[in-house]
Amino acid sequence: MRLPHPLTLLVGCTVIAAALTHVLPAGKFDMRDDPATGKKVAVAGSYHRVEAHPVTPFETVVAIPDGIIDAVSVIAFVFLVGGAFGVVDKTGALRDGIDWLVRRLGDRGIVAIPIVCLAFAAGGAFENMQEEIIAIVPALLMLTQRLGFDRLTVAEMSVGSAAIGSSFSPINPFQALIGQKVAGVPQFSAAGFRGVFLALALLLWIAGTMRHARRVRVAPVRAEIGSDSKPFVFRGRAVLVIVLATFAVFVWGVARLHWDFDQEAALFFAMGAVVGIVGGLGVTGTAEAFVEGFQSMAYAALLIGFARSISVVMEQGLIIDTVVNGLASALAGLPTALAAVGMMAAHAAIHVPVPSVSGQAVLTLPVFAPVADLLHMSRQVAVLAYQYGAGICELVTPTNGALMAILAASGVRYDEWIRGAGVMLALVTALGVVAVVVAVSLGVT
Repeated sequence: MRLPHPLTLLVGCTVIAAALTHVLPAGKFDMRDDPATGKKVAVAGSYHRVEAHPVTPFETVVAIPDGIIDAVSVIAFVFLVGGAFGVVDKTGALRDGIDWLVRRLGDRGIVAIPIVCLAFAAGGAFENMQEEIIAIVPALLMLTQRLGFDRLTVAEMSVGSAAIGSSFSPINPFQALIGQKVAGVPQFSAAGFRGVFLALALLLWIAGTMRHARRVRVAPVRAEIGSDSKPFVFRGRAVLVIVLATFAVFVWGVARLHWDFDQEAALFFAMGAVVGIVGGLGVTGTAEAFVEGFQSMAYAALLIGFARSISVVMEQGLIIDTVVNGLASALAGLPTALAAVGMMAAHAAIHVPVPSVSGQAVLTLPVFAPVADLLHMSRQVAVLAYQYGAGICELVTPTNGALMAILAASGVRYDEWIRGAGVMLALVTALGVVAVVVAVSLGVT
């Protein structure tokens, strides 16, 4: 059985969210400025009912363009990155460089999988890499085609590894560190505990990805003789050096200068313009290659905007805080270990309408941390439950626009992803459950 088309699925979720605004009571938490995070965070125990604002059918439709507008910086980034890599592809340098790499690997092409997985896991662990992956999908598709692997392998190596790195990381500033700040837990505490389970999660994920790749591998596709690929000589090497230098500047800008999508998009646009000239396309050829790249990313960009419309509807209907308060209240009477697992499940459920991990931290942890105190549970465990619940849910929920866009760019249907990666997702989820239970048993603080 196939799931509906992704756009149909996202519109359906938006309609369901609108219907819930007619069923669930509207409510809000009081918010306060938190100097530690520089954000507004919920005040524990301040939930109160407010006047209902059920979203009308017309407002539900309007939420779709509102979602696109709300995600405009991400969408602009996707378009400009797609255009830049359209230029890189047009020069032929990327294809020729990948052909050279494949020839060097020979029959050992499978070793590329753990290397690529670890690279994306590092991006996830250090800076919560997601939308940035879209820029690299075209190169990964070429590489896997040359090595004989399928498109699902691309998604598992990239977005899968990055999400595992993010959700189990001891240093991810957008999950672990902001969660610890909001919960009042010392930053970098329990890093060793997180590091052990990060290693185990990556072992599970990489082993599963390699198993899938071996099972589906076909004869590698070699570059066709007489194709439009140029010899991998000075010009092609210069193009790849520019691309690699761009990624180095990108990492530096994100890590040290705290760049947002606007600065990142500008960097890749500049890269595309320089690559076009150095690659011999000329001004007109570069512009035409940009347009082709824009076209290739239109579908992925739309998915991001449509996914954002779901949270727009729930925010307009004032029911997100109601969901959070209800789930937190349900945990109060449970045994400690069971409550910890329930907290992880609650965070996974909340992540569907709140697909931003940092936004979820400032909304939920001021509420769940006092619940942990009442249950005689360490606040560190509450942060772990948030990390594993929200982080692993990133790989499942269709409201995560970045996931849907990466799958679309990779040519993988959402139902193919769920079926193909389902066992691995179940295993890392089980590992997260084990981690929170062990943390409760050991009294990790």
